[in-house]
Amino acid sequence: MPDPFGYIADLAPWSPWMPFAQPIQQAPRLPGVYLARQTANGPLVYVGMAGERRGRGIKGRLTVYYRGKAAVSGLGEAALDRALADLQWLRQRVAEVEAGQARRAASWAQEAIHHADLHISWATTADRESAVALERRALATLVDASLWNRDR
Repeated sequence: MPDPFGYIADLAPWSPWMPFAQPIQQAPRLPGVYLARQTANGPLVYVGMAGERRGRGIKGRLTVYYRGKAAVSGLGEAALDRALADLQWLRQRVAEVEAGQARRAASWAQEAIHHADLHISWATTADRESAVALERRALATLVDASLWNRDR
């Protein structure tokens, strides 16, 4: 399958792609759908939805991942699963532990997000229900894409 983003580009007005750390500053506090790709021009790997989340919207959801606070849900879990399957990454974490530099799980989850070299794009919606509908349309359009989404 060619770049899956081409299949969903017309579903909504998407933001420009940017490295994961950048959206933490620029993402809106509105509901919507966010996309993740590996590297600046790499494959689309994840489609996620952010509701209002106590007024934090997309920015709030991405911040939770960036800070390693979502190691067992959504994109955070997907990135950590892949990092834990990467022997080199895992050996680096073990070396830290052996050197007496053990870290908390959230720190490992944060490191996994950085390791994935994700780039993010998003589209805002009027409300949570519209975000859910856009996410469903995107996932249905990408039914043959190899995504990290667990429900795939």
